[in-house]
Parts: sequence; structure tokens; C-alpha cells
Amino acid sequence: MGKIIFYEDRNFQGRHYECSSNCTDLQAYFSRCNSIRVESGCWVLYEKPSYMGYQYILTRGEYPEYQRWMGFNDNIRSCRVFRNPRSDIYKMKIYERPDFGGQVMEFMDDCPSVYDRFRYRDIHSCNVMDGYWTMYEQPNYRGRQYFMRPGEYRRFSDWGASSSTVGSFRCIRDF
Repeated sequence: MGKIIFYEDRNFQGRHYECSSNCTDLQAYFSRCNSIRVESGCWVLYEKPSYMGYQYILTRGEYPEYQRWMGFNDNIRSCRVFRNPRSDIYKMKIYERPDFGGQVMEFMDDCPSVYDRFRYRDIHSCNVMDGYWTMYEQPNYRGRQYFMRPGEYRRFSDWGASSSTVGSFRCIRDF
């Protein structure tokens, strides 16, 4: 499915742990995480055990320090791996109101600024029809991240957000 290597120190140094499947609690394997090498797969990392807390979406590549994956700290306590979608089609609808109400816009590509394209900063519901997506709290793919797989999200809390503010989003293409 995938392979990821967690390192306690920056630049792939110190104690490390290789993982190839979902893990609800990584604390037994390392005390902190300052660098990561993703060899395959798309991974969602969580700041807390049991897939809770801040989310970080990582694709194949090297991340020599936690700021490279936009980490807020060196805590990674659980992870999930996701398979490549069956097609290269990406399609998502975002809504101004909860329960798919208000103004709607359909997207099939990345959006570096929700406000510039939608004229709203708040997205209250979303329908991901195809592909995997990452939503970001701030424009230009910055801030808290939220992993979005196909499905209906009737309110922003359904995708794990504490507010309806979405600044940008993009397709996850590099598996």
C-alpha cells in the first residue's frame, strides 16, 4: 500500500521507524518526529493518537524538517495511508451554507484562493465526487490541512474543521 519512514531528528537522523499501514498510536516507536521520508503512497498524519488533532497530508518525497510538511510541532502520533484513486478525475462542489445550501461552485482543479474564485471565505458544506483533495485554512496552501476523500460533508465539522474558513484547496495527484 505505502511506505513511510519517521525520524526523530532533522535531516533523517536519529531513531527511525518504518511504517507500511495505518497506525492508531505511534508513540511506542518514537518520541518526536522532525523528518519524514515518504517512499510510496499518500499519507495523512495526525498530531494525536487515534487520528485526532492537526492533519498533515504527505505524498512521495523527502521532508527534512517538520516545517516542510507545514507542521506546527514535532508531534506525530497516528497515520493512515490511502490508495491511488481509480482515475485521474477530480471533482468537488463547495457550498456557502450547511447541508449543501446557498451558492455552489464546482471545481475540477486546484484553487489557490477561495475568496478570489468564490467571493466567500466560508465554506459550510462540500461534496467530493471524485479524487482526493486537501483543504487549507489559508490561501496559497498554508495553515491547517484537511484530507478530503469522496463523500458528502454536510458541515465543516464533518471534515474536522473548527471553523468554516477555507483559504485554498488542491487535488492530491502525486501518489
